[in-house]
Amino acid sequence: MPKIKTNSGSKKRFVLTGTGKIKRQHAYHSHILTKKTKKQKRNLCYSTILDGTNVRQVKELLAIR
Repeated sequence: MPKIKTNSGSKKRFVLTGTGKIKRQHAYHSHILTKKTKKQKRNLCYSTILDGTNVRQVKELLAIR
């Protein structure tokens, strides 16, 4: 049986933590920043843990079992 390839876009966007959770960056922080408040831009720059509803789908893309 052939090996499953990791999705190239996913391996650039997600990081696996030591406890097995998946870390991600917030969206909407790359452009059109003039209309966003300082607080909104500051909170978007931090990383966060992936929501439980998307974990299975991202693990398939990263070929994690």
